Amino acid sequence: MARPLRVAIVGSGPAGLYCAQILTEEADRDVAVDVFERLPTPFGLVRYGVAPDHQKIKSIVAALAETFESPRVRFLGNVTVGADLGLDELRARYDAVVLAAGAPLDRRLGVPGEHLPGVLPARHFVSWYSGHPDATFDTALLAAERAMVVGVGNVALDVARMLVRTPDELRRTDVPEHVIDALAGHAVREVTVVGRRGPRFARFTNKELLELAAVPSADLIVEPADLALPDAELSRVAGEPATKRLLASLQKIADREPAGRDRRIRLLFDRTPIEFTGDTGVRTVRLARTSDPTVVEEIDAGLVLPAVGYRSTPLPGAPFDDATGTIPHADSRVDRAGGLYVVGWAKRGPSGVIGTNRLCASETVASLLADAPALLDRDLAGGPVDDLLRSRGVPVVGWDRWQRIEAAEARLGAAHGRDRVKLHDTASMLAAAGIA
Repeated sequence: MARPLRVAIVGSGPAGLYCAQILTEEADRDVAVDVFERLPTPFGLVRYGVAPDHQKIKSIVAALAETFESPRVRFLGNVTVGADLGLDELRARYDAVVLAAGAPLDRRLGVPGEHLPGVLPARHFVSWYSGHPDATFDTALLAAERAMVVGVGNVALDVARMLVRTPDELRRTDVPEHVIDALAGHAVREVTVVGRRGPRFARFTNKELLELAAVPSADLIVEPADLALPDAELSRVAGEPATKRLLASLQKIADREPAGRDRRIRLLFDRTPIEFTGDTGVRTVRLARTSDPTVVEEIDAGLVLPAVGYRSTPLPGAPFDDATGTIPHADSRVDRAGGLYVVGWAKRGPSGVIGTNRLCASETVASLLADAPALLDRDLAGGPVDDLLRSRGVPVVGWDRWQRIEAAEARLGAAHGRDRVKLHDTASMLAAAGIA
């Protein structure tokens, strides 16, 4: 009887789990898939990156969790590839290894004053309110009355929305209690979202914009003058239906009168930060018109959260292109003969929405399965990975133990009159999983 095709996937976010799903659905041979994750929890940015006030998260998580209903797919959480075991050790035990670890680092603006206290990547704030165990965010920064978010992608709008949510609204989500307490007492009254290009180039979706406009605790303000487009761009909009809808929504928002709510969010376009100034921390942001850099304005802000993208980090044993922040590949193949593949942001850069990862995963799996006959001809020199991890004392969180963490979060939620509250530190997660 032919042995199964053994595949290791490094990373349990959407890209990695879509790979696992497609492998079990489309392979014309038996497969055995192990999904490795450095955290005790699965789902990557779905759990720790998508804003918790998006109700669609629950349906996405449920769909991804179905991956592990197959007896051919295992979850090995709390295992760091590159520390607990090397990539070479993994490759010696599997016919193919798929790198799906995402893009955990931040892109920088490269602007004078970016080092000032109070200027920090939006990821720090997102990780904190999402309950990521590695999160570091100084809540004293929330004493600022004015905040700025640099960037006009979906993450930027998520951050702006979370800064103006009320405690009652946040209690309908699964954010940790300490996050609600901090946001309940913060001083932020105005959030300015800055786009470096014109509105035609906004990366957020129309759906995200309408959600922001519907936040009951804040007025959303758009300057009508910011929506004027050059003739060359106007002619292109006609052939861009999604852009046309977005511009129409922005115009409606610009035309309406503010309701006089306690907080407000301003959207500015065609502005490029050129300097952050302040003594002990950021106090003012100097913005230049991107289309005319001679026009400069200053806006007060004691908290600045750039949301201008992410980049992957090198994994020992795998090639890395520092210029693009991605893993070089040819049709998802990093090392065809050696059975090394890549998927997701590490493959294409931080672009697209969650669903984009399914097409990306399909491409990776197609290359892997095309190579399968040659991969199965190789001898695997390593022994069982479980034995190796056990010998090193690595406390592996399997799917059943993750379900214990889920149950503990549900109990914590019930204790606070909520559906669920995330555990936000590794020790608590491991304790809930029954690992001392």
